[in-house]
Amino acid sequence: MFAKPKVTIILANLGTPDAPTVPAVRTFLQQFLSDQRVIEIPKPVWQIILRLFILPFRPKRVAQAYAQVWAKDSPMREILLQQVEAVRAELTQRYPQFELNVVPAMTYGNPNIQTVLSQISAQPQDHVILLPLFPQYSATSTAPLYDAVARWVLTQRNLPGLSLIRDYYQHPLFIQALAQSVRDYQAIHGKPEKLLMSFHGIPQPYADKGDPYADRCRITGKLVAKALGLSEDQYAISFQSRFGKQEWVKPYTDALIEEWGKQGVKSIQVMSPAFSADCLETLEELAMENADTFKANGGERYSYIPALNSREDHLQLLNSLLQANLDALTHTLAH
Repeated sequence: MFAKPKVTIILANLGTPDAPTVPAVRTFLQQFLSDQRVIEIPKPVWQIILRLFILPFRPKRVAQAYAQVWAKDSPMREILLQQVEAVRAELTQRYPQFELNVVPAMTYGNPNIQTVLSQISAQPQDHVILLPLFPQYSATSTAPLYDAVARWVLTQRNLPGLSLIRDYYQHPLFIQALAQSVRDYQAIHGKPEKLLMSFHGIPQPYADKGDPYADRCRITGKLVAKALGLSEDQYAISFQSRFGKQEWVKPYTDALIEEWGKQGVKSIQVMSPAFSADCLETLEELAMENADTFKANGGERYSYIPALNSREDHLQLLNSLLQANLDALTHTLAH
């Protein structure tokens, strides 16, 4: 009797502090902002800026923001754990020929990707599948997970097979799920004058150097608009969460919302197709801060359409991405 091949699936998101407190946020920001994939300023210069001007001050404001959206845990981690449980339940039933495990991981914070990979080493696997939960690849988000795997590979003698799912920005099931989330929301709350698809931003120089993220975001947005049958004046694509003084990809979400308010637009709904789980950037920045900006400039009705989170159609997409890999493994691993 042969032992079942061991396969581990890692669902990975960016990360979150362990608590909505200044010390926890400072620890998280130090790890996150020390990654040269995220901040490309020369390391010695950036560490001076980080330690003298950012870490002493920014954690207090960020901790206060987290406190507004924190429940029993960080929203991102709560949702990631829900996604892991749902995917595990579906795929372990579908693939009884494997000893299948599905685990959560974060690039920064906990459960940390390096710790997860170390645990995999303790129970040698036949194959590992990494699914970064970033719909649009970026060197600032997806690539750090590749880096973590690369560092781990260098320490391993008996390596498993590896599959890395790069992204899924134009996958039909992804576009369908996003469009349906809008339809479901509007069935209850009605339609606005404008639908804004706000994506997390990256610095413009990163895009100029070849990061495909902004182009992938625009493709996602246009496909969602097409699925919803929207004309060009009924929606817009923008980028949020600027940091520092350099130019980021445009248009900026807050500037566009302010402009719409001043132009007499009275109602907008906002969604964020770059996020697979609601988090600080969607629940506080997008849903709260930008609502204030819109209303301060003459707007009246502003609402945020939640991320796909643990929606059934989102889970179907994640399972479909993983099944393509698992089906291939049935021919190479299964006895």
